[in-house]
Amino acid sequence: MRSSPPNFARSIGARQVPQVSFLSPGSLAAGTALLAVTLLAGCKLVGPNYNRPGYQAPTAYKETGASAVVPPPNPAGGAWQPATPSDGMLRGKWWEIYNDPQLNKLEDLIATNNPSLRSAVETYLAARDQITAARSALYPSLSAGPSYVHNKLSENRPLSVAGSPNQFNDLVLAGQASWEPDFFGRIRRTVEAARANTQASAADVATVDLALHAEMASAYFQLRGLDSQARLLQVTVTNLEQQLALTQRLLDGGVATAVDVAQAQTQLETVRAQLVDVGQARAQFEHAIGTIADLDLSTFSIAPLPLDGPLPKVPLGVPSQLLERRPDIAAAERRTAAANEQIGIAVSAFYPTISLGGTGGFESSHGGTWIQGPSSLWSLGAQATELLFDAGLRHALTDQARHAYEAQAASYRNTVILAFQDVEDQLSSLRILEQESGVEQKAVASAQHSFDLSNQRYKGGVTSYLEVLTAEATLLQDQRTAIDLETRQFVSSVGLVRALGGGWDATQLPK
Repeated sequence: MRSSPPNFARSIGARQVPQVSFLSPGSLAAGTALLAVTLLAGCKLVGPNYNRPGYQAPTAYKETGASAVVPPPNPAGGAWQPATPSDGMLRGKWWEIYNDPQLNKLEDLIATNNPSLRSAVETYLAARDQITAARSALYPSLSAGPSYVHNKLSENRPLSVAGSPNQFNDLVLAGQASWEPDFFGRIRRTVEAARANTQASAADVATVDLALHAEMASAYFQLRGLDSQARLLQVTVTNLEQQLALTQRLLDGGVATAVDVAQAQTQLETVRAQLVDVGQARAQFEHAIGTIADLDLSTFSIAPLPLDGPLPKVPLGVPSQLLERRPDIAAAERRTAAANEQIGIAVSAFYPTISLGGTGGFESSHGGTWIQGPSSLWSLGAQATELLFDAGLRHALTDQARHAYEAQAASYRNTVILAFQDVEDQLSSLRILEQESGVEQKAVASAQHSFDLSNQRYKGGVTSYLEVLTAEATLLQDQRTAIDLETRQFVSSVGLVRALGGGWDATQLPK
């Protein structure tokens, strides 16, 4: 809805209201202030008031089939009840659900060490100062100070009187006050826009914080998964070394062939190479963890520890809670509110600018008579200015503000849509990985049985060593795949926590 400039404002023009001298300074100042406050109280803010863009959240998530997910309770009476953002959800240090002391220590370092988080915090503090800067325009500005000038006038100046003094002092002690009453809400809209932008910046801090903690946990679990693979490969290397020694003895006894020995040696060196490759990948994750925590990489290390813990359950909550628990959604919504205030600021340009001013103090040519009643001076005045022609500038700026608001509102809705997609993606990943992991465990058991049979047959001289090598390679591949699936489940669990907003909710935004 557009706000049009009032007709009376067109006739004001740019002019100085004459000073009035028939009132005392005190009564005039009080009357002027009372009139300004009365008019200010009776003026309504121009421009549209903000209403949060609507979005109808789904009643339930589609993907809830993973055992690592705690679904919301069944609704009472057949309908979902409104829920607060924290009902049945994670709170605070969400990474503690994994019960890993080493991870907890690393996560706690982010708050004090990470430079990206520090940058986001400083950006928020700078935005918070903008509120104070904008609010200061609601109040009068006051200044005061003495001045001293020694003057010498030209003796040949026009209308000079012969014998009159040409030099004199001018001592002034005066103060000035000026105030632009916010009759049409431009300043108040600016304050609200600054407040909304500050809240958006605070949500940005939470977004960075959540992303860093999730990145830390993801890298940590991938490193632990590689530790599990390294343990498996090291056990396999030991077994292959024993098999190589056995094959060599069989060769010496005339039972095995040189080909069997070469095949055993090849298999052993291949697994050793895989173990080295795992170490290279682990080093990169260790470096990533140290970088997130801003630690000295030259001295930082994490002792190997396989990923053996159970996958924790993540409370899912109802979809409507996601709108209050995702900091990126909150940031987009607050920026939409700030964009709405910009419309009111643009509309206020159609209305007149009214300013009040006053000066008071003492002036004398001698210090002895400086601070005396006859040396006092004062003046009070007001000015109203209305821009009559700007070649469409204000209309263009108002339309620009409206379009910027619509763009930000669309961005908010898109952020919500992507957030729900993110949750569904993580839920489906957990469900599918759980199913795949169950199937893979059966494959590992079958491969283990096949390897045991082949090994017995080889020791009994029934089959060649090639059959043993084939069965062992298959078993190793299935075991590594099972470890990889377990690692991916932990990473997807972290991704679900991040998609749900971690332990954050909108009540943490500064007021």
